[in-house]
Amino acid sequence: MFADLGHAALWISLGAAVYALAAAIYGGVTKNDRWVDSARHAVVVIFFLLVGTAVILVAALLNNDFSIDYVYQVTSRATPVALIIAARCGGQAGSLLLWNVMLAAFMALAVTSKRNEKELMPWFIVVGTMTQIFFLFITAGPEDPFARLPVVPPDGTGLSPLLRHPLMIIHPPMLYLGYTGFVVPYAFAMAAMMAGRLDDAWIRITRRWTLAAWLFLSLGLVLGGRWAYDVLGWGGYWAWDPVENAAFMPWLAGTAFLHSVMIQEKRGMFKVWNVILVLLTYLLIVYGTLIVRTGLLSSVHAFAQSDIQWHFFWFTTIMVLFSAFWVTYRYKALQSHNYLNSLLSREAAFLLNNFVIIALLLVIFLFTNWTLLSEFFTGQQYGIGEMTYELATAPLFGVLLLLMGIAPLTAWYRTSAKRLGRLMIWPAVVATLFIVVLAVAFGVVSWGALLGMWIVAFSLTTTVLEYVRGARARMKRGENVAIATGKLFQRNQRRYGGYLIHLGVLVMAFGIIGTEFFQQETQINLRVGERATLSNYEIEFQGATFGRDNDVTIARATVDVYRNGEFLLTLQPHTDIYDSGEGMTIPDAYSTLVEDFYLILVNWEGISADSATIRMYLNPLINWVWLGGLVFMAGTFIAAWPDPLDEKIVLAAQRRVSLVGGD
Repeated sequence: MFADLGHAALWISLGAAVYALAAAIYGGVTKNDRWVDSARHAVVVIFFLLVGTAVILVAALLNNDFSIDYVYQVTSRATPVALIIAARCGGQAGSLLLWNVMLAAFMALAVTSKRNEKELMPWFIVVGTMTQIFFLFITAGPEDPFARLPVVPPDGTGLSPLLRHPLMIIHPPMLYLGYTGFVVPYAFAMAAMMAGRLDDAWIRITRRWTLAAWLFLSLGLVLGGRWAYDVLGWGGYWAWDPVENAAFMPWLAGTAFLHSVMIQEKRGMFKVWNVILVLLTYLLIVYGTLIVRTGLLSSVHAFAQSDIQWHFFWFTTIMVLFSAFWVTYRYKALQSHNYLNSLLSREAAFLLNNFVIIALLLVIFLFTNWTLLSEFFTGQQYGIGEMTYELATAPLFGVLLLLMGIAPLTAWYRTSAKRLGRLMIWPAVVATLFIVVLAVAFGVVSWGALLGMWIVAFSLTTTVLEYVRGARARMKRGENVAIATGKLFQRNQRRYGGYLIHLGVLVMAFGIIGTEFFQQETQINLRVGERATLSNYEIEFQGATFGRDNDVTIARATVDVYRNGEFLLTLQPHTDIYDSGEGMTIPDAYSTLVEDFYLILVNWEGISADSATIRMYLNPLINWVWLGGLVFMAGTFIAAWPDPLDEKIVLAAQRRVSLVGGD
């Protein structure tokens, strides 16, 4: 029953998407609003159909309907009900269904929004449903979540241990929301090209959509890093894995786009840049989905190899050609009549930001695909290690962090070198004092670490001073510090929310530099009562216990931790072996803002009740990465929050366009 209902809902959704595409094309060409409205209604119907399809799949999972192959693959009778939530996207087919639901949700919200430009709507539906049709075709066809098994097994294989962590309930959906959310600004950009509306209308419409998608993708990246730190048991959170890069590259392109559109709004410049950046973001999402979905590149995060590689290849090719055609066709009309007046200006800083991010993207894209390229040209696969990534990208990230400190000090059009130098004095002094303290008081001698910390301190001081200047200006009106600071966010959410995002990034960079340069590790086999030392920490192994919990056997080590000779606490890292044969290493850690002391029980084999192999990590400043992530998210929420004044401006612009159209 579940399979039949699911099949029907998927194919009806695909039919509705094809109808929406055809109706929107006809309505756009003939200027017939009735057909466009019909296409809009079809988009909304698709959303409700896909929500129903997702509910059917969850019902099949909850009812252990092992006649459905997907249910058999991701659940078992021993799977707790809470993990069924994670199982909905625990495999290829289910995650693609979730992808479709989220894309349909964004499309439905977009076509029913009052902020939309009537002239762009048919072409927005055309472009958006092109993507929806492709993913629905994949989900209804080769990756059908309701495909039946010829023989119904008595039980399923169960959810992968790596997906049983609580963060996996929200980490994949955040990534999917980011991916699908970016389809909206892409579709509006292409709609503007197709309709010949090359003003700022599509920028105004998509700003909040872009911020929302960027926020979700940011959350997905941070949560993914935390999941890796908590579950994968290697003491880190980012390994330049192909799937990590597949999410990071569109995030970088989206970041460049969010900055670049400010120049178009302020000076009418960078129109070509902005269109290309939003197209690049979309195409990187499609390519990243290709990597994750087809197993094209080996990754701990990727799904198994699939036969849908060529489907994705041809779809990506079609969208590249489609996008390139419209950008080329409108290229002359996109040219700006305003030019860069000075290299010492905010426009120049933003342009440099674009160039640096594009350089980063090229490096990461090349390295990510190095195994494919090397195999194509030499017949042998060669990978790129973490160290190579870090050496190649660190200077570029350093320039971006420095730009965060310099750009706010520049003015539009031009800035005098004297004024810029004067504004940079205090941040430079604070940054220099900071690294002197690090070198003298804490013994930091690494030039790379000191340079990185100088840049972070410089840009952080600049950003804080921007708040101080703004608050002081308001305090002259008699407001106290708290009210003045609050009014800054209230009156200019976009600017000061953006500065808060920068603060979050800088705090994260502080933690990343600390961890990358000063992490320590060691591994040792201990018998009961034996001790081992790492830095000022010492551990004493107290023994191992073994137990069962549902379908898992747990080996748990008990380790007493001492710091500077004094007992601190007891940690219990453990190794879980599931009945399916899969295992998972769960670390345990003592965490402070200064550092994490992180323990891993290395393996199951060779461990007895009186002996264990323990790996120890000391991760300085690691928790500043997560703290910076929270600040970053708060700033994004503030920047994206609806501004009543902005709403009035958009609606007034739409009324003017409507009046002109009516004449």
